[in-house]
Amino acid sequence: MILVTGANGKTGRAVLAALQAKGAVTRALVRGDQAPQASKVLRGDMTHQASMTTALHGADALYFIAPNVYPHEVELGAAWIAAAKAAGVRRFVYHSVLYPQIEAMPHHWQKLHVEEALIRSGLDFTILQPASYMQNLLPYLPAIRQHGEYRVPYSVEAIFSPVDLYDVAAAAARVLLQPGHHGAQYALAGPERLSSAQMAQQVSQHIGQPVAATQQPLAEWRAANNQLPAYARDTLAAMFTYYDAHGFAASSFTLESLLDRAPNSFREFLQRELS
Repeated sequence: MILVTGANGKTGRAVLAALQAKGAVTRALVRGDQAPQASKVLRGDMTHQASMTTALHGADALYFIAPNVYPHEVELGAAWIAAAKAAGVRRFVYHSVLYPQIEAMPHHWQKLHVEEALIRSGLDFTILQPASYMQNLLPYLPAIRQHGEYRVPYSVEAIFSPVDLYDVAAAAARVLLQPGHHGAQYALAGPERLSSAQMAQQVSQHIGQPVAATQQPLAEWRAANNQLPAYARDTLAAMFTYYDAHGFAASSFTLESLLDRAPNSFREFLQRELS
């Protein structure tokens, strides 16, 4: 039985779907009323020890997804590692991020320290490090359709290698269900190097209307998102500053090897999501 934390988020749901398609027995730990598709759904708070103990009881493997931009991920990761060891969990797969060693992005840096704790733990572990999702475009679609503008808070010429979440989920299912991935750290990037301007051009071709990528001043983005907790707002702003200077791209070689096929292209993603 495989436990997935953060199971109501888009990543957790995708991983559960990929596991279900392979016939795996799954357990989803969720907070709130919504229930993803899983063999069993447990409601609890993943930051509480009691929820950890209950969720891990009888589990063979854990797919650990921390809350998004969580200020205490290092401590939470350490607690789940300790709980997994105490429960006798056989496999621990950590959903990390591409380039966790970049200190300029604090939430990446936190994941690096969780990775270090996992490496020292003695558990049979695998670490997945996905690039930014193609699905991150989807919340922008209403503005794209209404205004013909894809507005991002960093340079529209910065280069990314966006990855389809469905491919990440398929890779996660493979490392959870097949042997031979102990101690592996897998960078999961898409097959293309694309700027936001190039993504906007592909969206334009797909929806049949002009779309231009434009850069939103970071101060304007911060003002528009002042409802976010301070840590999340500051951390995301730091990430956008890094993107502006360096982009966020990597090779798709590892993902292709895990999938035994070419990862989905951005055009294939658009065809599936927007058709």
